[in-house]
Amino acid sequence: MSLERFPRLLTSHLRALRHVTGHSGWFGLLIWMALFAAIESAVGRPAQAALELRVAIKEGVSQVAVGSSSKAIVRDSSGRSLGEIAPMNAFIAQPKQGSVALDRWQSAQIWVEPTDGGYVYIGDRWYRGRTLVTPSKSGLVAVNYVDLEQYLYSVLGGEMNGNWPQEALKAQAVAARSYALYHRERAIAASRPYDVVDTTASQVYRGIQDESTGTQMAVNATASQVLAYGNRPIEAVFHSSAGGCTENSEDVWLNPVPYLKSVREGFQEVSPVAQWEIDIPRNELSKRIPGVGNIVAFEPVSITTCGRIKSMQVVGDRGRKTISGEALQTALNLKSTLFNILPPPALEASKAKEQASPTMFQVIGRGFGHGLGLSQWGAYNLALGGNNYQQILGLYYKNASLGKIPNQ
Repeated sequence: MSLERFPRLLTSHLRALRHVTGHSGWFGLLIWMALFAAIESAVGRPAQAALELRVAIKEGVSQVAVGSSSKAIVRDSSGRSLGEIAPMNAFIAQPKQGSVALDRWQSAQIWVEPTDGGYVYIGDRWYRGRTLVTPSKSGLVAVNYVDLEQYLYSVLGGEMNGNWPQEALKAQAVAARSYALYHRERAIAASRPYDVVDTTASQVYRGIQDESTGTQMAVNATASQVLAYGNRPIEAVFHSSAGGCTENSEDVWLNPVPYLKSVREGFQEVSPVAQWEIDIPRNELSKRIPGVGNIVAFEPVSITTCGRIKSMQVVGDRGRKTISGEALQTALNLKSTLFNILPPPALEASKAKEQASPTMFQVIGRGFGHGLGLSQWGAYNLALGGNNYQQILGLYYKNASLGKIPNQ
Protein backbone atom coordinates (compact mmCIF):
# COMPACT_ATOMS: atom_id res chain seq x y z
CA MET A 1 0.00 0.00 0.00
CA SER A 2 1.10 3.59 -0.49
CA LEU A 3 2.34 5.86 2.28
CA GLU A 4 -1.09 7.52 2.42
CA ARG A 5 -2.57 4.17 3.45
CA PHE A 6 0.34 3.20 5.74
CA PRO A 7 -0.77 1.89 9.16
CA ARG A 8 -1.76 4.52 11.67
CA LEU A 9 1.09 3.51 13.95
CA LEU A 10 3.62 4.34 11.25
CA THR A 11 1.98 7.70 10.67
CA SER A 12 2.28 8.41 14.40
CA HIS A 13 5.93 7.38 14.33
CA LEU A 14 6.65 9.68 11.41
CA ARG A 15 4.96 12.52 13.27
CA ALA A 16 7.38 11.82 16.12
CA LEU A 17 10.21 12.26 13.63
CA ARG A 18 8.94 15.74 12.95
CA HIS A 19 9.67 16.73 16.54
CA VAL A 20 13.26 15.58 16.10
CA THR A 21 13.97 16.81 12.59
CA GLY A 22 11.47 19.61 12.03
CA HIS A 23 10.13 17.79 8.96
CA SER A 24 7.30 15.35 8.51
CA GLY A 25 6.81 12.05 6.72
CA TRP A 26 9.40 10.36 4.59
CA PHE A 27 11.57 13.48 4.40
CA GLY A 28 11.94 13.43 8.17
CA LEU A 29 13.11 9.82 8.06
CA LEU A 30 15.62 10.67 5.34
CA ILE A 31 17.06 13.38 7.58
CA TRP A 32 17.22 10.90 10.46
CA MET A 33 19.06 8.44 8.22
CA ALA A 34 21.49 11.20 7.24
CA LEU A 35 22.07 11.98 10.91
CA PHE A 36 22.88 8.34 11.63
CA ALA A 37 25.30 8.30 8.70
CA ALA A 38 27.02 11.37 10.12
CA ILE A 39 27.18 9.83 13.59
CA GLU A 40 28.68 6.61 12.25
CA SER A 41 31.22 8.59 10.26
CA ALA A 42 32.19 10.57 13.35
CA VAL A 43 32.47 7.67 15.80
CA GLY A 44 33.98 5.20 13.37
CA ARG A 45 31.98 2.21 12.18
CA PRO A 46 33.59 -1.20 12.79
CA ALA A 47 34.11 -3.79 10.11
CA GLN A 48 31.09 -5.88 9.19
CA ALA A 49 30.32 -8.35 11.95
CA ALA A 50 30.42 -12.04 11.15
CA LEU A 51 27.04 -12.87 12.65
CA GLU A 52 23.43 -11.80 12.89
CA LEU A 53 21.25 -11.90 15.95
CA ARG A 54 17.62 -12.98 15.65
CA VAL A 55 15.35 -10.78 17.76
CA ALA A 56 11.63 -11.55 18.11
CA ILE A 57 9.80 -8.24 17.74
CA LYS A 58 6.24 -9.58 17.48
CA GLU A 59 5.09 -13.02 18.54
CA GLY A 60 1.66 -14.64 18.42
CA VAL A 61 0.03 -11.66 16.68
CA SER A 62 -2.86 -11.87 14.22
CA GLN A 63 -1.19 -9.37 11.89
CA VAL A 64 1.85 -7.12 11.71
CA ALA A 65 2.89 -4.19 9.52
CA VAL A 66 6.22 -4.69 7.73
CA GLY A 67 7.91 -2.25 5.40
CA SER A 68 11.12 -0.51 4.46
CA SER A 69 12.61 2.97 4.20
CA SER A 70 14.34 2.02 0.94
CA LYS A 71 13.43 -0.36 -1.86
CA ALA A 72 13.13 -3.84 -0.32
CA ILE A 73 13.26 -7.29 -1.88
CA VAL A 74 10.50 -9.70 -0.80
CA ARG A 75 11.64 -13.33 -0.73
CA ASP A 76 9.98 -16.66 -0.01
CA SER A 77 11.19 -19.39 2.36
CA SER A 78 13.69 -20.66 -0.22
CA GLY A 79 15.18 -17.22 -0.80
CA ARG A 80 13.52 -16.76 -4.20
CA SER A 81 12.58 -13.18 -5.02
CA LEU A 82 8.82 -12.62 -5.07
CA GLY A 83 8.84 -8.91 -5.79
CA GLU A 84 9.70 -5.53 -4.35
CA ILE A 85 8.34 -3.05 -1.82
CA ALA A 86 8.78 0.56 -2.87
CA PRO A 87 10.60 2.96 -0.52
CA MET A 88 8.53 4.18 2.45
CA ASN A 89 5.83 1.58 1.88
CA ALA A 90 4.49 -1.19 4.06
CA PHE A 91 1.97 -4.02 3.98
CA ILE A 92 0.07 -5.95 6.61
CA ALA A 93 1.29 -9.53 7.01
CA GLN A 94 -1.37 -12.05 8.03
CA PRO A 95 -1.47 -15.83 8.55
CA LYS A 96 -3.18 -17.72 5.75
CA GLN A 97 -3.61 -21.50 5.46
CA GLY A 98 -0.48 -22.25 7.45
CA SER A 99 1.63 -19.71 5.59
CA VAL A 100 2.16 -15.94 5.51
CA ALA A 101 0.27 -13.59 3.21
CA LEU A 102 1.76 -10.18 2.44
CA ASP A 103 -0.15 -8.16 -0.15
CA ARG A 104 -0.16 -10.32 -3.32
CA TRP A 105 2.52 -12.70 -2.05
CA GLN A 106 2.13 -15.86 -0.01
CA SER A 107 4.78 -18.25 1.29
CA ALA A 108 5.64 -20.52 4.21
CA GLN A 109 7.91 -17.67 5.31
CA ILE A 110 8.40 -14.18 3.97
CA TRP A 111 11.57 -12.12 4.06
CA VAL A 112 11.72 -8.33 3.67
CA GLU A 113 15.26 -7.21 2.85
CA PRO A 114 15.99 -3.46 2.41
CA THR A 115 18.53 -2.35 -0.17
CA ASP A 116 21.08 0.47 0.07
CA GLY A 117 21.32 0.36 3.86
CA GLY A 118 17.64 1.05 4.44
CA TYR A 119 15.73 0.32 7.62
CA VAL A 120 12.91 -2.16 8.12
CA TYR A 121 9.61 -1.27 9.74
CA ILE A 122 8.09 -3.86 12.09
CA GLY A 123 4.90 -3.19 14.01
CA ASP A 124 5.42 0.42 15.00
CA ARG A 125 9.20 0.98 14.95
CA TRP A 126 12.20 1.18 12.62
CA TYR A 127 15.05 -1.30 12.83
CA ARG A 128 18.32 -2.05 11.13
CA GLY A 129 18.75 -5.37 9.33
CA ARG A 130 16.02 -7.44 7.69
CA THR A 131 12.72 -9.06 8.63
CA LEU A 132 11.48 -12.64 8.62
CA VAL A 133 7.76 -13.29 9.17
CA THR A 134 6.70 -16.86 9.91
CA PRO A 135 3.43 -18.50 11.02
CA SER A 136 3.06 -19.95 14.51
CA LYS A 137 0.40 -21.85 16.42
CA SER A 138 -0.97 -18.57 17.77
CA GLY A 139 -0.53 -16.27 14.76
CA LEU A 140 2.63 -14.74 13.35
CA VAL A 141 6.19 -14.21 14.53
CA ALA A 142 8.17 -11.27 13.15
CA VAL A 143 11.91 -11.62 13.68
CA ASN A 144 14.51 -8.91 13.09
CA TYR A 145 17.78 -10.35 11.74
CA VAL A 146 20.31 -7.70 12.71
CA ASP A 147 24.07 -7.32 12.89
CA LEU A 148 25.05 -8.02 16.51
CA GLU A 149 27.02 -4.80 16.91
CA GLN A 150 24.23 -2.70 15.43
CA TYR A 151 21.73 -4.44 17.71
CA LEU A 152 23.83 -3.23 20.64
CA TYR A 153 23.67 0.39 19.42
CA SER A 154 19.99 0.26 20.38
CA VAL A 155 20.21 -1.98 23.45
CA LEU A 156 22.58 0.40 25.22
CA GLY A 157 20.10 3.23 24.76
CA GLY A 158 17.22 1.05 25.94
CA GLU A 159 19.05 -0.28 29.00
CA MET A 160 21.08 2.78 29.99
CA ASN A 161 21.29 6.35 28.74
CA GLY A 162 23.50 7.34 25.83
CA ASN A 163 24.69 10.37 27.80
CA TRP A 164 26.08 8.29 30.66
CA PRO A 165 29.89 8.03 31.11
CA GLN A 166 31.51 6.06 28.32
CA GLU A 167 33.15 3.55 30.66
CA ALA A 168 29.75 2.60 32.09
CA LEU A 169 28.32 2.27 28.56
CA LYS A 170 31.30 0.15 27.50
CA ALA A 171 30.74 -2.18 30.45
CA GLN A 172 27.08 -2.48 29.45
CA ALA A 173 28.06 -3.14 25.83
CA VAL A 174 30.31 -6.07 26.79
CA ALA A 175 27.72 -7.49 29.18
CA ALA A 176 24.88 -7.17 26.64
CA ARG A 177 27.00 -8.70 23.85
CA SER A 178 27.95 -11.64 26.09
CA TYR A 179 24.34 -12.17 27.13
CA ALA A 180 23.13 -12.12 23.52
CA LEU A 181 25.77 -14.60 22.37
CA TYR A 182 25.06 -16.92 25.30
CA HIS A 183 21.40 -17.12 24.31
CA ARG A 184 22.19 -17.27 20.59
CA GLU A 185 24.26 -20.42 21.13
CA ARG A 186 21.46 -22.09 23.05
CA ALA A 187 18.76 -21.04 20.62
CA ILE A 188 20.69 -22.50 17.69
CA ALA A 189 21.35 -25.74 19.59
CA ALA A 190 17.64 -26.03 20.43
CA SER A 191 16.53 -25.05 16.88
CA ARG A 192 14.50 -22.13 18.22
CA PRO A 193 13.34 -19.56 15.64
CA TYR A 194 14.92 -16.60 17.45
CA ASP A 195 17.69 -15.91 19.95
CA VAL A 196 16.24 -13.20 22.19
CA VAL A 197 13.11 -11.10 22.59
CA ASP A 198 12.98 -7.30 22.60
CA THR A 199 11.80 -6.77 26.19
CA THR A 200 13.31 -6.98 29.67
CA ALA A 201 12.73 -10.74 29.44
CA SER A 202 15.98 -10.58 27.42
CA GLN A 203 17.30 -7.06 26.76
CA VAL A 204 15.37 -3.91 25.86
CA TYR A 205 15.60 -3.37 22.09
CA ARG A 206 13.50 -0.69 20.43
CA GLY A 207 15.31 -0.16 17.16
CA ILE A 208 17.00 2.97 15.91
CA GLN A 209 15.04 5.31 18.18
CA ASP A 210 17.36 4.46 21.10
CA GLU A 211 20.65 4.89 19.23
CA SER A 212 22.92 7.86 19.88
CA THR A 213 26.51 8.97 19.46
CA GLY A 214 27.23 7.73 22.98
CA THR A 215 25.86 4.23 22.44
CA GLN A 216 27.59 3.82 19.08
CA MET A 217 30.93 4.99 20.48
CA ALA A 218 30.76 2.52 23.37
CA VAL A 219 29.82 -0.42 21.15
CA ASN A 220 32.50 0.39 18.57
CA ALA A 221 35.17 0.85 21.25
CA THR A 222 34.47 -2.66 22.59
CA ALA A 223 33.69 -4.33 19.25
CA SER A 224 33.57 -8.14 19.52
CA GLN A 225 34.62 -8.16 23.19
CA VAL A 226 32.86 -10.69 25.39
CA LEU A 227 33.08 -12.13 28.86
CA ALA A 228 33.79 -15.86 28.86
CA TYR A 229 33.95 -18.75 31.27
CA GLY A 230 35.27 -22.10 30.06
CA ASN A 231 35.88 -20.51 26.63
CA ARG A 232 32.16 -19.82 26.13
CA PRO A 233 30.23 -16.53 26.46
CA ILE A 234 28.65 -16.08 29.85
CA GLU A 235 25.07 -15.20 30.65
CA ALA A 236 26.06 -11.72 31.77
CA VAL A 237 22.82 -10.72 33.45
CA PHE A 238 22.47 -7.22 34.84
CA HIS A 239 20.02 -5.06 36.75
CA SER A 240 19.37 -1.43 37.57
CA SER A 241 20.78 -1.09 41.09
CA ALA A 242 22.32 -3.54 43.55
CA GLY A 243 21.61 -1.41 46.61
CA GLY A 244 25.19 -1.99 47.80
CA CYS A 245 25.46 -5.77 47.33
CA THR A 246 25.02 -8.23 44.45
CA GLU A 247 23.87 -11.79 45.03
CA ASN A 248 25.10 -15.34 44.62
CA SER A 249 23.13 -16.88 41.78
CA GLU A 250 21.98 -19.79 43.94
CA ASP A 251 20.20 -17.34 46.25
CA VAL A 252 18.11 -16.01 43.36
CA TRP A 253 18.10 -18.91 40.90
CA LEU A 254 18.21 -22.62 41.68
CA ASN A 255 21.80 -23.36 40.69
CA PRO A 256 25.18 -21.79 41.48
CA VAL A 257 26.91 -20.03 38.58
CA PRO A 258 30.68 -19.55 38.98
CA TYR A 259 30.76 -16.01 37.61
CA LEU A 260 27.69 -14.68 39.47
CA LYS A 261 29.00 -14.34 43.01
CA SER A 262 27.99 -11.95 45.76
CA VAL A 263 29.93 -8.67 45.73
CA ARG A 264 29.93 -5.87 48.29
CA GLU A 265 30.20 -2.74 46.16
CA GLY A 266 32.04 -0.71 48.80
CA PHE A 267 30.85 2.71 47.69
CA GLN A 268 27.84 4.92 48.33
CA GLU A 269 25.63 4.67 45.26
CA VAL A 270 24.05 7.91 44.13
CA SER A 271 20.90 7.11 42.15
CA PRO A 272 17.12 7.52 42.26
CA VAL A 273 16.73 3.88 43.33
CA ALA A 274 19.64 3.46 45.76
CA GLN A 275 17.18 3.76 48.66
CA TRP A 276 13.41 3.98 48.70
CA GLU A 277 10.46 3.67 51.02
CA ILE A 278 6.71 3.37 50.80
CA ASP A 279 3.83 3.35 53.27
CA ILE A 280 1.09 0.78 52.73
CA PRO A 281 -2.23 0.89 54.63
CA ARG A 282 -3.26 -2.31 56.38
CA ASN A 283 -6.52 -2.63 54.44
CA GLU A 284 -4.58 -2.42 51.18
CA LEU A 285 -2.16 -5.10 52.36
CA SER A 286 -5.05 -7.41 53.19
CA LYS A 287 -6.29 -7.07 49.62
CA ARG A 288 -2.86 -7.81 48.16
CA ILE A 289 -2.04 -10.65 50.56
CA PRO A 290 -5.33 -12.41 51.32
CA GLY A 291 -5.97 -15.38 53.55
CA VAL A 292 -4.65 -14.21 56.93
CA GLY A 293 -7.17 -11.52 57.88
CA ASN A 294 -5.87 -8.20 59.17
CA ILE A 295 -2.07 -8.29 58.89
CA VAL A 296 -0.27 -7.80 62.20
CA ALA A 297 3.38 -8.47 61.36
CA PHE A 298 5.95 -9.67 58.83
CA GLU A 299 8.63 -12.12 60.00
CA PRO A 300 11.59 -12.97 57.71
CA VAL A 301 12.10 -16.71 57.40
CA SER A 302 15.07 -16.81 55.06
CA ILE A 303 17.32 -14.08 53.67
CA THR A 304 20.22 -13.99 51.19
CA THR A 305 23.84 -13.04 51.81
CA CYS A 306 22.97 -9.43 51.04
CA GLY A 307 19.78 -9.44 53.11
CA ARG A 308 17.23 -9.90 50.32
CA ILE A 309 14.07 -11.66 51.37
CA LYS A 310 13.92 -15.28 50.20
CA SER A 311 10.81 -16.10 52.21
CA MET A 312 8.63 -14.19 54.65
CA GLN A 313 5.97 -15.24 57.11
CA VAL A 314 2.92 -13.00 57.03
CA VAL A 315 1.10 -12.93 60.37
CA GLY A 316 -2.55 -11.97 60.52
CA ASP A 317 -5.35 -12.03 63.08
CA ARG A 318 -6.86 -15.06 61.29
CA GLY A 319 -3.74 -17.04 60.59
CA ARG A 320 -0.32 -16.91 59.02
CA LYS A 321 1.37 -18.04 55.84
CA THR A 322 4.85 -18.08 54.32
CA ILE A 323 5.42 -16.60 50.87
CA SER A 324 8.53 -16.12 48.76
CA GLY A 325 10.34 -12.81 48.56
CA GLU A 326 9.60 -12.57 44.84
CA ALA A 327 5.90 -13.16 45.42
CA LEU A 328 5.87 -10.52 48.13
CA GLN A 329 7.77 -8.10 45.89
CA THR A 330 5.17 -8.60 43.18
CA ALA A 331 2.22 -8.31 45.55
CA LEU A 332 3.50 -5.05 47.04
CA ASN A 333 4.94 -3.71 43.77
CA LEU A 334 8.43 -3.24 45.23
CA LYS A 335 11.60 -2.44 43.29
CA SER A 336 13.57 -5.36 44.75
CA THR A 337 13.52 -8.00 47.46
CA LEU A 338 16.17 -6.06 49.42
CA PHE A 339 13.79 -4.51 51.92
CA ASN A 340 12.65 -4.39 55.52
CA ILE A 341 9.13 -3.93 56.79
CA LEU A 342 9.44 -1.80 59.88
CA PRO A 343 7.64 -2.70 63.11
CA PRO A 344 4.16 -1.16 63.12
CA PRO A 345 3.44 1.97 65.13
CA ALA A 346 2.10 1.74 68.67
CA LEU A 347 -1.09 -0.26 68.91
CA GLU A 348 -4.35 1.49 69.62
CA ALA A 349 -4.59 1.99 73.36
CA SER A 350 -8.33 1.29 73.39
CA LYS A 351 -7.87 -2.30 72.30
CA ALA A 352 -6.21 -5.26 73.90
CA LYS A 353 -2.75 -5.80 72.50
CA GLU A 354 -3.52 -9.28 71.17
CA GLN A 355 -6.57 -8.00 69.29
CA ALA A 356 -5.16 -4.76 67.94
CA SER A 357 -3.71 -4.38 64.44
CA PRO A 358 -1.50 -1.67 62.97
CA THR A 359 -3.14 0.58 60.42
CA MET A 360 0.00 1.30 58.37
CA PHE A 361 3.22 -0.50 57.44
CA GLN A 362 6.40 1.17 56.21
CA VAL A 363 8.61 -0.63 53.70
CA ILE A 364 12.20 0.59 53.40
CA GLY A 365 14.31 -0.89 50.63
CA ARG A 366 17.39 -0.55 48.47
CA GLY A 367 18.17 -1.16 44.82
CA PHE A 368 16.12 -2.13 41.82
CA GLY A 369 16.07 -5.54 40.16
CA HIS A 370 17.18 -9.10 40.91
CA GLY A 371 20.66 -8.19 42.16
CA LEU A 372 22.67 -10.54 39.91
CA GLY A 373 25.68 -9.45 37.87
CA LEU A 374 26.29 -5.89 36.73
CA SER A 375 24.56 -3.06 38.55
CA GLN A 376 23.90 -0.35 35.98
CA TRP A 377 23.80 2.47 38.50
CA GLY A 378 26.82 0.92 40.15
CA ALA A 379 28.66 1.07 36.81
CA TYR A 380 27.59 4.70 36.46
CA ASN A 381 28.99 5.62 39.87
CA LEU A 382 32.19 3.64 39.33
CA ALA A 383 32.77 5.33 35.98
CA LEU A 384 32.29 8.75 37.55
CA GLY A 385 34.88 7.69 40.12
CA GLY A 386 37.48 7.05 37.43
CA ASN A 387 37.15 3.27 36.94
CA ASN A 388 37.42 1.88 33.40
CA TYR A 389 35.06 -0.68 31.95
CA GLN A 390 37.48 -3.57 32.51
CA GLN A 391 37.56 -2.76 36.23
CA ILE A 392 33.78 -2.44 36.36
CA LEU A 393 33.27 -5.80 34.69
CA GLY A 394 35.91 -7.40 36.90
CA LEU A 395 34.00 -6.32 39.99
CA TYR A 396 30.63 -7.70 38.98
CA TYR A 397 31.55 -10.89 37.08
CA LYS A 398 33.93 -13.03 39.08
CA ASN A 399 35.99 -15.80 37.41
CA ALA A 400 35.12 -14.53 33.91
CA SER A 401 37.74 -13.46 31.38
CA LEU A 402 37.49 -10.64 28.82
CA GLY A 403 38.29 -11.62 25.26
CA LYS A 404 37.16 -11.55 21.64
CA ILE A 405 34.30 -13.44 20.02
CA PRO A 406 35.73 -16.72 18.65
CA ASN A 407 35.55 -17.22 14.90
CA GLN A 408 32.04 -18.21 13.89
